[in-house]
Amino acid sequence: MYCYPPAVSLTDKAIDRIRDLISSGELPPGSKLPPEQQLAAELGLSRNLMREAVKALVVARVLEIRRGDGTYVTSLEPEVLLSGISSAVELLRGDTLLELTEVRRLFEPVATGLAATRISAAELREVERHLDAMRAARDDVELLNSHDAAFHRAVVGATGNATLTTLLEGISSRTVRARVWRGLVDGNAASRTLAEHEAIYQALVDRDAALAQAAALVHVNTTERWLRQHVGHEVG
Repeated sequence: MYCYPPAVSLTDKAIDRIRDLISSGELPPGSKLPPEQQLAAELGLSRNLMREAVKALVVARVLEIRRGDGTYVTSLEPEVLLSGISSAVELLRGDTLLELTEVRRLFEPVATGLAATRISAAELREVERHLDAMRAARDDVELLNSHDAAFHRAVVGATGNATLTTLLEGISSRTVRARVWRGLVDGNAASRTLAEHEAIYQALVDRDAALAQAAALVHVNTTERWLRQHVGHEVG
């Protein structure tokens, strides 16, 4: 029998018991939990502990409460379970902006290369649409960066990998704001940004995975290098 370390609370144990039911398939995605009293009795838990465990799993988006109907296991899809990453990222402090940019450098070029092998004609048109919008908004830093973020979402979404898409989306909020900051203080940022996105788009058109990955790496490295030179300043 597994013994929990002393620091593990009774609520944590209750959470683990419910998670075990889900991971074993006894409570599959979309299923309804038994009534609170019944489930508590089956798991050998008090109703208060059961209630606290359910609340925690609702916050984690593992469970959802449907008013007047009961408590259900969510779809457990990556976009549901990982959607809280962006909120957590917003609370990070210190030098984590550079760490997030490093994470982006590790994941996004590979994702862009993968997208080059999988992107559909419709998805490619969506990427082009945001590139056109970036060109039109080159003198509006906020709007330019909004379409910049949408451009990358469309590219990563074309991988068809929901986990990768959700992870990258989760870390993007603070890096987008950093790119806005760069655009406000660097007069040449817009031209370089557009040129780098043109290169990524053309590699996608050519279905050239190696070139797409390289173009994305150059693009992220440009931002990271600039941030390392200016990271002493406050990024809002």
